[in-house]
Amino acid sequence: MPFYEKGPVRIHYEEAGSGFPLLLIAGGGLNSVISGLRTGPFDPIEEFKGEFRCIASDLRNANTGQSSGPLEIDRPWDSYTDDQLGVMDHLRIDKFMVMGFCIGGPFVWNLLKRAPDRIVAAVLAQPSGWRPEMPTLNYDNNMTGWGPELVKRRPDITMETVDKFLTKMYRTNPDFVFTVTRDFVRHCQTPVLILPDDIPAHPYKVAMEAAMLAPKAEVSMFPWKEPKERIPLAVRQVRSFLRAHRPATAAK
Repeated sequence: MPFYEKGPVRIHYEEAGSGFPLLLIAGGGLNSVISGLRTGPFDPIEEFKGEFRCIASDLRNANTGQSSGPLEIDRPWDSYTDDQLGVMDHLRIDKFMVMGFCIGGPFVWNLLKRAPDRIVAAVLAQPSGWRPEMPTLNYDNNMTGWGPELVKRRPDITMETVDKFLTKMYRTNPDFVFTVTRDFVRHCQTPVLILPDDIPAHPYKVAMEAAMLAPKAEVSMFPWKEPKERIPLAVRQVRSFLRAHRPATAAK
């Protein structure tokens, strides 16, 4: 079981397949773990390991994962992005593609902000976003579904600390995709493919607004998960998108 370690941070990651690197970020909110990739609408590791080097990790402090580290109250989103880029640095990977589900959407945008020259293309599947009619949804979900279990496992962390962390993450300047502004998306030159969803935590309106703003964005059909017969068509679109933007020198 490979780990990347830096100071007090310890991140469990896995690799599968070979080819151009593809970073995969599972859904599940702050309980995002590698196994979550296998229980989503489709398993991206199985789908893409035949032609890409798939890399995934357990989110720092996910309750069912093997990664751990401090709660960085003043920079919650960036602390996770540090881990994701740290794993790629550890593997000596410079340029890569990324696909994120659910909370992976905001993480992808933050990666594009932090490392624009390293990410060749990005896929956002059922991305999370902010709903003005449910302004505290993500905060509330994590205060009840993530925080209490974390505190049970980590006596060094209190619910007061969890509250401060989640407040900074989801309630301080909440808007849009949480991690970047509309202006950033409007000027983002990285090709992105967006597969919208429409449940409370994955607002269709935000996904489509991002798709309309980003100058090199493509969007899937909607809905793409129902009926289930549509999922293979969505997977084909993702595969075509990844192949189209894979550097020519990396193609088989």
